[in-house]
Amino acid sequence: METRVTRALQATTPARLSADAGVPLPCARRILASLFRDEPPDAPLAHVRKASRERVASMYTAPSLDLVREERSQLDPFRKFVLRLADGALIEAVRIPLHRPGRFSVCVSSQVGCALACAFCATGRLGLVRNLQTWEIVEQVRVARRTLDLGAGERVHGVVFQGMGEPMSNLDRVLEAIFVLSEPSGLAIDRKAITVCTAGVPSGIRRLAREAPKVRLGLSIGSARQEVRERLMPIARAHPLDEVLDAAIEHARVSGSAPMFAVTPLDGHNDHDEDARALADLVARFHQATGVRPRVSVVPYNRIADDATDPFRRQGDARAARFLEVLRDRGATPHLRYSGGGDVGAACGQLASVTRS
Repeated sequence: METRVTRALQATTPARLSADAGVPLPCARRILASLFRDEPPDAPLAHVRKASRERVASMYTAPSLDLVREERSQLDPFRKFVLRLADGALIEAVRIPLHRPGRFSVCVSSQVGCALACAFCATGRLGLVRNLQTWEIVEQVRVARRTLDLGAGERVHGVVFQGMGEPMSNLDRVLEAIFVLSEPSGLAIDRKAITVCTAGVPSGIRRLAREAPKVRLGLSIGSARQEVRERLMPIARAHPLDEVLDAAIEHARVSGSAPMFAVTPLDGHNDHDEDARALADLVARFHQATGVRPRVSVVPYNRIADDATDPFRRQGDARAARFLEVLRDRGATPHLRYSGGGDVGAACGQLASVTRS
């Protein structure tokens, strides 16, 4: 007897659904469009003939994530979603308001926990539990989308892979999620509005350039000084910054887009004038090699909630101003990022729900 493998509809594209289930491509598009519009459970299969309907029903399911809680910041319009997976593991996603009213980005997780142990990231203290499946990534966006007033024109404009986990360590599933999220019959998110952030995995950066060149790249710098970077980001010992930069240069040449260089100044650790000068020089080197200038995103440090052992502090105002001044004086154009939702643990570096409940 033939054994069929059940797959998640949220992890497939019309072309794959058509090929696997033997339904015409237009029907496959209607099935997925109905699913992503959150029509009643039986609605997607109402679009196909009985024989095709039975094949799709036998091969595909539409699983969901359990929303444990939705936490609304009292400081700004950020919202955090704590989600339970089928095995009891917990992940977090964040709804981020954009400058244009009614437009939102969703910060999604790609793993339960993270193996990279970056010193300034709460998720890194959890260790890696497992990779997320494609549908588990896509569902984070759908959960956030359901909180929007679609009738009033609110919509998910973009997605950033900067939640729990290192996306490049789960790149097969991340790429599949990108293809679904950008599918016109799916959530129709422009790939130019999708950013994949990494602590620095050169092979993943190069693969992203080859397979999804329109998707933007975000690179966590930590410090542009190799010895400092190694102390803050253990991955730097395996992949020196020069190696990571070469991969990012290749990405820019293939994609034609400027990456985002993100740095989180930590008081007394990586926020000296020497660090700022090294970062500006890195920007200049990248610009000379590619003709595009990286966007420098300076992310204020967010303390790890309820952790008295956290060794880091946010810069004082004078030190922060000096760091930006040195960058500007050496030709870099830094952007001070607003990292919202800090009162509910939704800000950059704070995502760290206990991994099981």
